[in-house]
Amino acid sequence: MLTRNCSLLLLCFLMDRGLLSPLHSPPQGRLGKDPPRSMLGLRRNGAQGFQRVKRGWVWNQFFVLEEYMGSDPQYVGKLHTDLDKGDSAVKYTLSGDGAGSIFTIDQTTGDIHALRSLDREEKPYYTLRAQAVDLDTGRPLEPESEFVIKVQDINDNEPKFLEGPYTASVPEMSPVGTYVMQVTATDADDPTYGNSARVVYSILLGQPYFSVDPKTGVIRTALPNMDREVKELYQVLIQAKDMGGQLGGLAGTTTINITLSDVNDNPPRFSKSIFHLRVLESSPVGSSVGRIKAHDLDTGKNAEVEYNIVPGDGGTMFDITTNERNQEGTIVLKKPLDYETKKAYTFKVEASNAHLDPRFHGFGPYKDMATVKINVLDVDEPPVFSRPAYNMDVLEDTVVGTVIGR
Repeated sequence: MLTRNCSLLLLCFLMDRGLLSPLHSPPQGRLGKDPPRSMLGLRRNGAQGFQRVKRGWVWNQFFVLEEYMGSDPQYVGKLHTDLDKGDSAVKYTLSGDGAGSIFTIDQTTGDIHALRSLDREEKPYYTLRAQAVDLDTGRPLEPESEFVIKVQDINDNEPKFLEGPYTASVPEMSPVGTYVMQVTATDADDPTYGNSARVVYSILLGQPYFSVDPKTGVIRTALPNMDREVKELYQVLIQAKDMGGQLGGLAGTTTINITLSDVNDNPPRFSKSIFHLRVLESSPVGSSVGRIKAHDLDTGKNAEVEYNIVPGDGGTMFDITTNERNQEGTIVLKKPLDYETKKAYTFKVEASNAHLDPRFHGFGPYKDMATVKINVLDVDEPPVFSRPAYNMDVLEDTVVGTVIGR
């Protein structure tokens, strides 16, 4: 029992002389509250140098609201030391980032004020140093200490799309949910404080064709079987709203011009079932007889057409080729013509796509057929002898008018 009492007396003695501090310090005060009294400090004591004393700075960090519009300087907080007994013997000084120009301190009370409105997006925090000195001697009562004034965010910036307006394309006939593109809006407000920078996306124009993910900004198709041949270009208006999309949040918009790219979902079609052509019987082999065309609503390689003459009696006299520039079929004479032998020819021509898409085979045959009738025109030809020379014999006393030969 005696040993235990002696130990307690020794512990109390050490703490009373400032040689020990409590194992757990109470939490530091916040703005406008009493400062803590648990940190050890140094105090000037004449020739004896510094001796340990308790001090109570409000250290962690202060906060000042950005874009403050009040008529009086904005109160930031109070610095206070345990050595200040309220007898105006302690002088507080402020130095560092913005001291004197942005922040001022009441040398007697330790109250800090901001002299002008601050913008967090311009500078988010300020690092300053404080000193408590003896008003009479000017000597520091404690070592200089550093603290931070953080500019507290308000929702003063709307979300912005930095790269808009955007362009995108998606294949026509795409299934619902096909990815189109992703848009991203940035908000200059503090993402770590409140919802000022929490952006939610919505679609203002472009429904019901497209949708946007509210969190990611990913745009997808929302209707099936969108046909490029019906409507090719869509203009979509996307909104990004902060405060999690709640009422009062700030918003920014951007435009996305979305084009449906072509797929081969249309077969070639002849504009009529019968084509009538005429050709002179004197036309040379290899000459063009005429042109026919099957129209395809697709574009590019999806609209490329191949023409073929369906085997039959009438088609052996002709051939057909495709004009790659305009996708017309040119019928060419393959053999000489004779009006006196045959005056007309009839045959069928098939038009088909050169590049098929297996997804649309079920839509029907990707080809069409038409009949071609060609009339041979007679030409006024000069008489032609059957042989280049004829030999005939006649008696010298033959009567006039007698037939000698043909």
